[in-house]
Amino acid sequence: MTVKDRLRVHETKLLSDNWYVLKTTRFDWKRRDGTWQTQHREHYDRGNGAALLPYNLANRTVLMVKQFRYPAFVNGYDDLLIEAAAGLLDDAEPEVRIRAEVEEELGYRLGEVRPVFRAFMSPGSVTEILHFFVAEYDAAMRIGDGGGHPDEGEDIEVLEPTIDEALAMIADGRIRDAKTIMLLQHLALTVFRAP
Repeated sequence: MTVKDRLRVHETKLLSDNWYVLKTTRFDWKRRDGTWQTQHREHYDRGNGAALLPYNLANRTVLMVKQFRYPAFVNGYDDLLIEAAAGLLDDAEPEVRIRAEVEEELGYRLGEVRPVFRAFMSPGSVTEILHFFVAEYDAAMRIGDGGGHPDEGEDIEVLEPTIDEALAMIADGRIRDAKTIMLLQHLALTVFRAP
């Protein structure tokens, strides 16, 4: 039995189409015991995105961004958020879009970009699938200062910690962004692992 066989949608209403799309839906869900239960859920559709963490194996460093995130602030986080470079796809292919984001945010034009996984980041309320990438970088790939687009409200600082410093930032709470933690752990397990 598929999810389609267990779902009967009754009504979907648009709540907001301001920044992205927020809808509420009333549906019946067929439970494991065979009974139907009516539920109401809101879901936020902001499109799909991509994130990339560049690494330099010889120097044992990674490139990340540091920027203001209003939702994190209103939830009690009174600091700038440290993150992997990321952005919405805006109808582009994930690799094409993430290359552009890395150039805008970090100031690097990368060579080979390697996809590592895709994941729902908050599937209880947000429809977004995030495409995760890693790529090697070196100083010769730098084409600018990065920093993002001020006209889009971006005010981005570029960070270049070692992998050990970045992992310590997870442990002490300086890095709290899920996509960044996932990519740092991936690199620690697959690229920077001990011989």
